[in-house]
Amino acid sequence: MRARKGAARNQAKNRLFKRAKGYVGGRHRLYRTVKESLVRAGVFAYRDRRVRKRDFRRLWIIRLSAACRERGLRYSQFIAGLKAAQIELDRKSLSEIAIADPAAFDAVVGEVKAALQLTA
Repeated sequence: MRARKGAARNQAKNRLFKRAKGYVGGRHRLYRTVKESLVRAGVFAYRDRRVRKRDFRRLWIIRLSAACRERGLRYSQFIAGLKAAQIELDRKSLSEIAIADPAAFDAVVGEVKAALQLTA
C-alpha cells in the first residue's frame, strides 16, 4: 500500500480554511470555493494597496485646494509657487498644516505668493 498525503493534506486545507474564516456561506466551508475566494481576495488586496495611495493623494489635494482658495489662490498656482519658493513639503504634510495650524499655512501661502510675484 502506498503512502497517501494524509496529515499534510489536512494541514494544508486547515491553513486555507483558517484564512477564509469569516467568509459567508460556502466561501468558508467548501474547499474549492475557499481556494477561489482566497485568490480573489488576494488580488483585491494587492490592487487596493495601490488604490489607497491614490485615494489619500486625492484627499490631500482636495484639502489643499480648498485651503488655497480661501486664501485667494488656485491649487495649481500654489504648487507652482511652492516649487518657485523651493519649499519641499509634500501634499500630506501641507494638508495637515492647513487643518491643524492655519497660521503656519498662511505663512506658507505668503511665501508662495511672494515667489509667484518674483517669477511673474
